[in-house]
Amino acid sequence: MKQWHLFLAFFRVGMLGFGGGPSSIPLVHKEVVEKYKWMNDDDFSDVLALGNALPGPIATKMAGYIGFRVGGYVGMINAVLATIIPTIVLMVLLLTVLNTYKDKNWVQGMASAVVPVVGVMLGVLTWGFVKKSQNSMGWKITIILLAVSVLLLSVLGVHPAIVIGALLGFALMSRNPGQEKQVKAS
Repeated sequence: MKQWHLFLAFFRVGMLGFGGGPSSIPLVHKEVVEKYKWMNDDDFSDVLALGNALPGPIATKMAGYIGFRVGGYVGMINAVLATIIPTIVLMVLLLTVLNTYKDKNWVQGMASAVVPVVGVMLGVLTWGFVKKSQNSMGWKITIILLAVSVLLLSVLGVHPAIVIGALLGFALMSRNPGQEKQVKAS
């Protein structure tokens, strides 16, 4: 049953993740964290950060890792196939339809309407991560890290993998030995 649920979860992501990685991430979160509870928010954040640092499409990287974690090698193959099969089929169908009707107003309107919806989905996911960061680090450090990240990514054009690596390094260096003892004791 676990393999079937894994297939369904990532098949839904593949079917509904119109627009690529940014629109898929909130859908993966909904399936993996909220619906099936295969991961918690912390684990999902870690997978997302590492997946963003690696080359290639985020949806298949996340599907591969989560599938492996939930169902071993069979789960990995299952999740990746469930993610890419809808994309392949939909690409062929949608591109055929869009190419046939590309000059029609309803096609142009449909394509334009997807952008704000994806923006809202990413905003909701981002706000969830900001609240989680605030809970663990406080507002002051969260705002500083957000500001530095925006500066590095948007203003200076630093590659996201470098920013993620630097933030991971910061997190590792700023760990306090007292925190590790408390975690081990609990």
